[in-house]
Amino acid sequence: MKSFPPARIRNVALVGHGGAGKTTLAEALLYCSGAINRQGRVEDGTTTTDFDPEEVKRGISLSLALAPFEHDGYKINLLDTPGYADFVGDVHAALRVADLAVFVVSAVEGVEVQTEAAWRIAAQLDVPRMIFVNKLDRERASFERTLDELREKFGAGVAPLELPIGEELSFRGVADLLTDTAYFYEGGPDAKGRATPGTIPDDMADREHTVHDNLVEGIVVADDDLMERYLEGETISPKELEDTLALGVDQASVFPVVCGSAVKLVGIDRLAQFICEIGPSAQRRPPVKVRAGDGETEIASDPDGPALAFVFKTVADPYVGKVTFFKTLSGTVRPDAQLTNPRTHADERLHGLFTMRGKEQDTLSEVPAGDIGAVAKLSDTGTGDTLAPKGTPVVVPTIQALEPALSIAIVPRSKGDEDKLMIGLHRLQDEDPALRVSRNDETKQTLLSGMGETHLSIVTERLARKFGVEVNTEEVRVPYRETITAQAEAEGKYKKQTGGHGQFGVAFLRVEPLDRGAGFEFVDKIVGGSIPRQFIPAVEKGIAEAMATGGVFGFPVVDVRVTCFDGKYHPVDSSEMSDVMGDLNARRGRVQGTESAGTGEQIITALVPTSEVMRYAIDLRSLTGGRGRFTLEHDHYDLLPSHLTDRVTKAMAESAK
Repeated sequence: MKSFPPARIRNVALVGHGGAGKTTLAEALLYCSGAINRQGRVEDGTTTTDFDPEEVKRGISLSLALAPFEHDGYKINLLDTPGYADFVGDVHAALRVADLAVFVVSAVEGVEVQTEAAWRIAAQLDVPRMIFVNKLDRERASFERTLDELREKFGAGVAPLELPIGEELSFRGVADLLTDTAYFYEGGPDAKGRATPGTIPDDMADREHTVHDNLVEGIVVADDDLMERYLEGETISPKELEDTLALGVDQASVFPVVCGSAVKLVGIDRLAQFICEIGPSAQRRPPVKVRAGDGETEIASDPDGPALAFVFKTVADPYVGKVTFFKTLSGTVRPDAQLTNPRTHADERLHGLFTMRGKEQDTLSEVPAGDIGAVAKLSDTGTGDTLAPKGTPVVVPTIQALEPALSIAIVPRSKGDEDKLMIGLHRLQDEDPALRVSRNDETKQTLLSGMGETHLSIVTERLARKFGVEVNTEEVRVPYRETITAQAEAEGKYKKQTGGHGQFGVAFLRVEPLDRGAGFEFVDKIVGGSIPRQFIPAVEKGIAEAMATGGVFGFPVVDVRVTCFDGKYHPVDSSEMSDVMGDLNARRGRVQGTESAGTGEQIITALVPTSEVMRYAIDLRSLTGGRGRFTLEHDHYDLLPSHLTDRVTKAMAESAK
């Protein structure tokens, strides 16, 4: 595809509720412009922008798709977005780079939930908007009813530029309110959506003139010179009206309404013309605010400025690799350009530049400011990242992260697929920022979190198709906590005699509830030396360990105060050694013997697996209040228990990556 100057580039997002006809409208625009030779159908799975097998299977758009075409010397980068709530993340992404949002509204169903949701997003981002009322050829279609709904929902800025000629099955054209001209679409399939101009039909002439006058008055009020000339009786030319209307569109204060039928190709050429004539280019949009160091600055859409690109979409292709979609905000990006990602500090070389029309690639010689392009195999760049010249710490605000609404637990169907599963999930996260993957160590589950049931179902299907990993789903287990509701007291006794010095200790504890969220509180109320000071930390640690390992139902215990108020000890057998020996046993150690050091200290000799003592210096210090110390040396190799073999094998595999 040839290069276009920024002033003749239009980036347009098609947004609206699912089923309003966005994908069919995209197909109609591509067909009428000559970009494709055959008009595909959603029902047949043959449209340009719904090409994923999951989209074909369901007959709905599941992700953002790019489809550029040329019209009357302009390049229009069409962004077809999903209409279902589960995939609103792609609507955010499209509106971040669109210079105009065309809201597709069904004349049968009217303004629906996701249309309103997308409108709020566009308003937050201050994106110019226009509306295409679709499906006027259907039964129960009503332009008047839909227009009333649009004004009720979106305010007085909603301004019709066209009226339909005919209703439902007799719908055959549109009346242009700026020029008082009728356009008829009665040439059949061979006409490819080309209209025949004519006069306004008599049965709608009076209404057309009334609406025309209202439209003109609404436009000229924004320009004092036009208003004065209009009040003096001068007829304002359609070109002047159009230019003034375009200013209102740029400022997102006027929302033009046009109409037609995407299936019957009625009004499609007119929509493309309106996009070119009153739709803004990136140069007519306000400069982009970016972070520069500790401050903020603005970047204008200047093709001669320093190169700056914003990544708004990533696609994981198992054959091509990662495909990165970007909009050039400043400068001109050319093949083999080297830019830096300020987030990762990685230098990225953009080897071959291309655009995508659905799944088909078309080579680009350059991507100037205001244009959209794609590049493959960027290793350290993802959705929401900035690409800037090296040494230029400029960061474009990233795309708003959406909080997941639903989680499921997944396990690979084949036991050997754990590594493939994580690789696949990581790559799917690259192309879908709304997808979250986490591991709950308490429930021992891998959790997949997304925007809804359909979203997560699509993810599991793509795992199987793209990465060959089939998964089973489970209910997410809740990591409950246990607590108490009343005070209680208990005696804890430890006694062991093995010859020579034994192990002996008694602690009397009082347990009482705390407020929710208060956590654990230990209170030392020992008086008279019933438990020596040096043993108190060991008592507290033992309580904490017991709480962590679970209460009556096996869940951790929280929100309690434990008071140690009395105890017993033996001058010979009571020592922190009992705690130390218990800890060594828990580490799969085998105590070989104990002896006195002659200084009131005890020496323990034990055989302990090396893997169990990597952090022993920290743990021993905690167990003994800082008094314990140890040395170790290698003794011999021994058989690894079978239940630990898989863990070691997996750890070695991960370290080799």
